Order: sequence, then structure tokens, then C-alpha cells
Amino acid sequence: MTVGPLNDILVLDVSRALAGPIAAMMLGDLGARVIKVEAPGTGDDSRTWGPPFVGPQDDPQSSYFMSANRNKESIVLDLKSEHGKDALRRLIRRADVLIENLRPGAFDRLGFSTEVLEELNSRLITLSITGFGHDGPEGSRAGYDQIAQGEAGLMSVTGDPHGEPTRIGVPMADVLAGVHGTAGVSAALAAREKTGKGMVVRTSLLAAAVSAHTFQGTKWTVGGQVAQRSGNHHPQIAPYGSFRCADGYVQIAVGSEAIWAKFAPVAGLSAIDPRFAVNRDRVAARDALIAAIEADFADRTRVDVLAALEAAGVPAGSIRTIDEVYEWEQTRSQGLLLEVEHPVVGPVQLPGPSLRMETARGDSLVRAEHAAPPVLGQHTEQILDWLDVVDAADPLDTMVPAQA
Repeated sequence: MTVGPLNDILVLDVSRALAGPIAAMMLGDLGARVIKVEAPGTGDDSRTWGPPFVGPQDDPQSSYFMSANRNKESIVLDLKSEHGKDALRRLIRRADVLIENLRPGAFDRLGFSTEVLEELNSRLITLSITGFGHDGPEGSRAGYDQIAQGEAGLMSVTGDPHGEPTRIGVPMADVLAGVHGTAGVSAALAAREKTGKGMVVRTSLLAAAVSAHTFQGTKWTVGGQVAQRSGNHHPQIAPYGSFRCADGYVQIAVGSEAIWAKFAPVAGLSAIDPRFAVNRDRVAARDALIAAIEADFADRTRVDVLAALEAAGVPAGSIRTIDEVYEWEQTRSQGLLLEVEHPVVGPVQLPGPSLRMETARGDSLVRAEHAAPPVLGQHTEQILDWLDVVDAADPLDTMVPAQA
């Protein structure tokens, strides 16, 4: 039996691509049984996204799809047919959570408006993720991550100040929408314990991206300044960024005056130099400060500089490539690399969940064994057979067994 705080929760993942599947996967990591509803023939859009693909040439598996679909079962349903709709209705009656990320109104047109969902199951929590919101003058627009990054201003503050606006190298709007959606579902599940009723949780790629503005947002809303690209250096803290050494770059974060006092001697500077006395001065003289630091580091290797910074108690690090991250023992020690047995590919390694939940004694309260992302329709017959059994036993029973 699956272990986890959500091990008695059934989630229907009717979403595709990334934001919705990420939310469903996170709930699965916490022990929920997740049934992924996919279209016949093609399934989730991301099954075709690549390369890289792995496995046999006649049955290639997308590594992109694998990134957001561990710990799920796959059922193929044609939601344009009455048979498929009926099967989904049966699943909805037994589900705790339903996740969809179609354009506003698309799920309604399939016959699953929020009113219908409530009639089918008054305890159902629906997570609905859109591109730009469920209403407003542009709520009907399709949402893709890079478009949302641009529209939400993230690209305007990312990249070289002398270059072009740049997308963040991972689908940040999608990821954050999934994470925010998971938080909303968790709160709704807690509320249901008190009220006995479900609710609709809504978020969007736009909302998620804007929520990430933090100080860049208040720089405008409070300070009246429009944020600009500042490359690898923090626009409001200095020194905070990447600095060139003899054989590459190191990253340094001087986030307080106490750290500045420790850092300055390492870089051959005086902590009381009037040009750099406090953070406001250092931000104003950033170019001169960077030049002074890199002049000192020019004949020193990264290993030497990082060792000196660590000895001084200054936060610092290197810039790792993705392969180096997964080879790093610290990454592995945090459970951020999993090995699962894929039904087509065999053993594969996947990025692991970010949450750890433990008792005060350190006993894990979350899933210890993870299931590989499913192949299309892998569990269709199994799920339909289960529905027949539970419907015959008690059509109002909402309890479901955990995923094996």
C-alpha cells in the first residue's frame, strides 16, 4: 500500500502538457492515487515532444513526458464519445480531485461544467489551470509557457542587459502554476474536512508568473521604477552574482553588511572603502566593484576562490551543468534522483520530488517507492474493471484503493 499523507485521495488528471500534470504528479508523490485520462491514439501532447526519445524505434518514449508523469495510471477515454464521457462520469463520482487545463469553457462544452461536476460529486475539488485566467478581456487565450513568460514580464528582466529579452531556461510559468495549484488543492482538502463540500481552485500561467515578480514587482508598484535586465548580477544587492576567475566563474551572494565585512578581505578590498561602505553605495558603484573583484580573482582558480570564501563564511558556489547536478552527491542525498522500472524502456532515472515529510524522529511519511510514467492506456482495462466492481458493490462509495 502506498504511504503518504494523501494515500486515501483519488486524483483524476484530465490535463495535458505540463502545468496540470505537474500538480497531479506532486499529489501522487504525496501518496494520492492519480489516474491520468488521455485521448486515444495520441495521449498527452508531451508524449510527442522531443528529442530525446528513448526505447525501441517503433515505440519511442518521450523524456519530456516522463518529467511530469511519475506515479500515475493511464486510461484512454474518448471524451467526444458517450462511452468515454460515461466512464469519466463514473470516475468523477469517486474522485476527490479533478485537474484540467483546457481553455476556459472547453470542459463545459464536453459536458462537464462546474455545475455538472458538483451534481456528480459535491465533495469534488476541481483544479482548473488556464493560460491567462478564467475571465477578463483575454481569458480565452491559449497558454504556453514562453508566451506567458513574455506577457508576464519575466523575459524583460532575464538576460544580458545589452542583449535581447530571454526566456528562463526551464518552463517556469508552467511549473509555478502547478505548484500553486497543488497548494490550492491541499487547502481545499483541508477545508473539506470542515465543510464536507468541494470547491473550484483556479490559477493560471499568468498568475503564477506574476507571483514570481517579488522585488521586481514592487520596484514598480511601490518604487515607480521599471525593472531592467541585469544579467547575472542582482539589481538591488551588491556584490551578488557571477564573477570571473582564471578558469571560469564563481557565484557570490553578499546579502548583508556582516557578510560584506567577511568578503572584502577575500577579494583584496577594504570593508570600509567609502566607495563600497554600504549596500546602497555598492549598488551605485556596481561596475567599479565588479571590476575590482575580478581583477583580484584573475589569477586565482575557482577552487582556490571558493575555498577562501568558504573559510571566511561567505555564501558562494559554482555553476554546474545539468549532468553535474545529478552526479552531485548533495543532490542524490536529498532524494532528487529516482530509479524506476519503465514498462517499455526498463530502468530509468528521473528527477525526484522536492518535498520530504518526516516525524520528529525522522521516519518518512511520504512515498518510498515510485512508479514510472505510464505508457498510453497502460491501465485502461484495470481501471474499468475496478469501476465495475466498486459500482456493483456500492454506487455511492467514494473510497478507492491506493495505487499498487
